[in-house]
Amino acid sequence: MDKYECTACGYIYNPEVGDPDGGIAPGTAFGDIPDDWVCPQCGVGKEFFEKMG
Repeated sequence: MDKYECTACGYIYNPEVGDPDGGIAPGTAFGDIPDDWVCPQCGVGKEFFEKMG
């Protein structure tokens, strides 16, 4: 599974870790995260995330 980086603050979403505080279980692919999820660091939406190469 791919990691995604927040272009606003640099937070990296790692699907192996998920975002337990945001209700996203470990093992959740970025594409499977609900559209209303926001960056746990700066609060921007999913549209500000880019797939890491």
